[in-house]
Amino acid sequence: MTETTWLDATAQADLVRSGEATPAELVDAAIERIERVNPQLDAVIRDRFDAARAEARGDLPDGPFRGVPILLKDLGCHVAGEQTNYGTSFLRDAGYRWPVDSHLASRFRAAGFVVLGRTNVPEFGTTITTEPVAHPPARNPYDTGRSTGGSSGGSAAAVAAGLVPLAHANDGGGSIRIPAAECGLVGLKPTRARVSQGPEVGESWAGATIDGVVTRTVRDTAAVLDVLSGPMPGDPYVAPPLPRRLAQEVGPPVGRLRVGLLDAQTGEQYLDDPACRVAVERAGRLLAELGCDVEPGTPGAMFDPQFPRFFTTTIAADVALTLSALERSVLGRPVDDGELEPRNVFYRAVGRKLSAEDYLAARKWLGSWSRRMSEWWAPAELGGQGFDLLVTPTIAAPPPELGWMTAAGHREEGRRINSLMPYTAQFNVTGQPAISLPLHWTDEGLPVGAQLVAAFGREDVLVRVAAALEEAAPWADRRPAVSA
Repeated sequence: MTETTWLDATAQADLVRSGEATPAELVDAAIERIERVNPQLDAVIRDRFDAARAEARGDLPDGPFRGVPILLKDLGCHVAGEQTNYGTSFLRDAGYRWPVDSHLASRFRAAGFVVLGRTNVPEFGTTITTEPVAHPPARNPYDTGRSTGGSSGGSAAAVAAGLVPLAHANDGGGSIRIPAAECGLVGLKPTRARVSQGPEVGESWAGATIDGVVTRTVRDTAAVLDVLSGPMPGDPYVAPPLPRRLAQEVGPPVGRLRVGLLDAQTGEQYLDDPACRVAVERAGRLLAELGCDVEPGTPGAMFDPQFPRFFTTTIAADVALTLSALERSVLGRPVDDGELEPRNVFYRAVGRKLSAEDYLAARKWLGSWSRRMSEWWAPAELGGQGFDLLVTPTIAAPPPELGWMTAAGHREEGRRINSLMPYTAQFNVTGQPAISLPLHWTDEGLPVGAQLVAAFGREDVLVRVAAALEEAAPWADRRPAVSA
């Protein structure tokens, strides 16, 4: 069989279709890589190798990724009869198995993917480093003393190290894009409701959360989102239809887009590493060479100082609700503060104290703020500024050392989390699609991501531009220090 370690999912699927490889061979090769390399990374925390081998040798659905191995994040994407523990010790110890497939899991299965296991996450996904108490920390394959980002940090480490070609991820404040940036990957956060969260969830974090994947190539990101996209009956809202399949956006000319490069000061509470500014400058130069009109520009509401407070209000309310639902429907007992990480003790306490009026006031403010943000992308005839893309750093510094965020108590932890992520959560709240691309590396060999943000519903623009940037500044041949 052809060596598959660094082939993307599209290429691996082609091998199966052509008869050059079988699903069983792809799965066995990926399992061997995980068993050999994962002890250095702790990216995969629970496997289902026996089930995966049986599925690969059975009658897989004849989808576009038939036989391709994948890992699922241990947060969301429930599979009937299997555990998803949300990074918690109490769900892990209870051994609870979810009763139904999520719509997302059904889509992955219909596409032909074979799931090998679950990846490491922070508890409830409420931070941007993957260092849960319930498991060893996920380690960055470019430097195992550094963070993978979060909350999709285990998924990102596994893909970056060549264990699998792609992995499930989700994003409530940057959790696809931040790990992609810290591990040198492609990470696209889709438009709100592009991927259904049904049947168990209508919306979470006030509509901020969405599922996707982390990959090594733009074409994989596009093709997988094509198979994941679409509503299911009962969704509270749906994303606008795309003009054509996203896979068809890989290759066509970018066109003369109006691009704004971040030019606003984020505030003293945020980090501002020069390497992240260099990533933006490089993206701007490449986009200009591709024929775009590039100029300084930032939405005026981008760094409104009230935004973090109201966004945190919605997270706290959701954490409190999630815990009470688990206590009632899954565990049959209270979850003590001692079973939670301090960050989530704080969120639950805040959430319990909120009145309905407090919560709705936060959502009302965020709705008004989102309208102010969207004006920047709106055409002039609608009173907008007419930009097609915003380019920012994905995060405000290269990957931090493990322990930097978690070792100083929850208040300092919160300050450090916020200092690293001035650019991502805004677009969870507005619902706009945003992608992180690995366009820069530090002198020490650490990846630095650049984020591109398009108007609501315009993943087609992001994929077309990202594919052109990938061709102009290829990254897929880079190999981390720890890899298969």
